[in-house]
Amino acid sequence: MISNRPNIYLAGPLFSPQERQWNALLRDSLMGFADVYLPQEDGSLLVDLVASGMSVEEAKSSIFSADIRAIDRCDILMIVMDGRVIDEGACFELGYAYSRGKICLGLKTDVRSLLPVGDNPMIDCALRKIFRDIDSACDWIRRRQWEQH
Repeated sequence: MISNRPNIYLAGPLFSPQERQWNALLRDSLMGFADVYLPQEDGSLLVDLVASGMSVEEAKSSIFSADIRAIDRCDILMIVMDGRVIDEGACFELGYAYSRGKICLGLKTDVRSLLPVGDNPMIDCALRKIFRDIDSACDWIRRRQWEQH
């Protein structure tokens, strides 16, 4: 057992104020029983790094490296699946986490799907479980026994 508090990486879009607010709400819901890495706050935003004087290439590399390190440290990756298509950066993060043996969970409160049979199988099959609301996701995670993977 490593802890009763899992370390969760939240993967999702973070490009509009509404997306960042939703991510923060999700983080706040998890913080009572988990340590949460929220890239928009615990990492950096590309636009902020570039505005501070960093080149676009340096900023991209910095964000990539920090997020990879955070995924390597997490027990769980939770991907926000809302929207007609899932955010491409979050899809990469999911694939990386899955390949590293992390527990991968989805949160999909939006009924839209690109395919008539649901989401892309490369997403669905990487996820241990997909939740339709925040409370169900929190309840499932809270009940788990955490073991090092």
